[in-house]
Amino acid sequence: MPPLVTVLIIGAGGRGKTYSYFAVHFPERMKVVGVVDPRAFPRKDLQEIHSLDESNVFDDWRAACERERFADAVVIATPDRLHKDPAVAFAKKGYHILLEKPMAVTPEDCEEIASTCKANSVMLAVCHIMRYHPASQKIKVPVIYVQIGFWHFAHSYVRGNWRNEAESTFSLLAKSCHDIDLINYWMGDKRCLKVSSFGNLSHFTKENKPEGAASRCLACPVEETCPYSAKKIYLEPAKKKRFYWPVSVLCRDGVCDIESVTEALRNGPYGRCVYECDNDVVSHQVVNMEFEGGATASFMMAAFTYKLGVRKTTIYGTKGELSYEAGGSVEIVDFLTQEKTAHRATKPAFIPMVFMAHGSADYYLMDSFVSALAVSSVSTNKDPSLIQTGPEETLNSHLLVFAAERSRKESRVIYLET
Repeated sequence: MPPLVTVLIIGAGGRGKTYSYFAVHFPERMKVVGVVDPRAFPRKDLQEIHSLDESNVFDDWRAACERERFADAVVIATPDRLHKDPAVAFAKKGYHILLEKPMAVTPEDCEEIASTCKANSVMLAVCHIMRYHPASQKIKVPVIYVQIGFWHFAHSYVRGNWRNEAESTFSLLAKSCHDIDLINYWMGDKRCLKVSSFGNLSHFTKENKPEGAASRCLACPVEETCPYSAKKIYLEPAKKKRFYWPVSVLCRDGVCDIESVTEALRNGPYGRCVYECDNDVVSHQVVNMEFEGGATASFMMAAFTYKLGVRKTTIYGTKGELSYEAGGSVEIVDFLTQEKTAHRATKPAFIPMVFMAHGSADYYLMDSFVSALAVSSVSTNKDPSLIQTGPEETLNSHLLVFAAERSRKESRVIYLET
């Protein structure tokens, strides 16, 4: 049996907690030995879930980093702008790293993370989870359309943590670096030569506020006619005792009930009118790329969709057409026979419910990362194929994202350096 992999969780929010559950469901493979979070409740929550000793519970990652290395790896799931410093510090201490996407919010910080990990011979896996899905292994040269979902966009990118570029980052990097990474991966050795992008923030502006609307949904006389109503998104599910995401985001200190949700809507950011927020990130964007050999790829991100977080991929070839919707089968139409065939990826017999989001890609990521660490701990021969989103691959795809955003802001085609 492979050796047990020990990890320190840095950032005990939704993503950090999800990754930590791999230790709960597969205790023979991974063990959480410490947690870092400045917030008391999430920190205590993970401490209890994993039965952690008080000496390995921290409110600042610097205190954990000052210690002698006491885990094989760190899982860094801090806010986007707080990725670089802990990643660099723990790499220098010899910890392997699972880093939530995006890698960082500037090209320079991404480059520093990548170079530090390589210089210290540590394994880095960035959480571009979609690359680990079995169906992603079967696809090349795409057109990708991402449907964010109308209320999801309002929750995360109008009222929520990723609404403002100065506080977080631009939406293409925050939401869709997954997708640009997939395109770059599917293109193989072909290098992207040039990129163009267009997009803007539409609808969620003060100019589009309905006549008579209030500043908060709880007191709004036209709330019933608004699809983005906070009462519809949060309060109605709470009344049915559905306190999972996104309602859970409103619950402080683990208290989830009608009273706490109502109070959050009355005074917190999620109760604001979507037309009076301080959001400035784009609500839709297209990216076009040309690669070596003349191959092209296109990407579109759209906020105003009914389906939530669905990725649609289409590939147009000389002998057929391929289409795939995340979570479904890969469908291929043969131009010669005009026959359609469906191919489903093989799945493990058991995937825990906590890893079912994103088409179970969270599970495949953790399985690959833990397997890679188990191999490296018993052998000097590492298997790089187990880590598909290492420092160099991730840096290259992030640089494409930065180039696309530069194209959008400067209204010009960006020619990439050789």
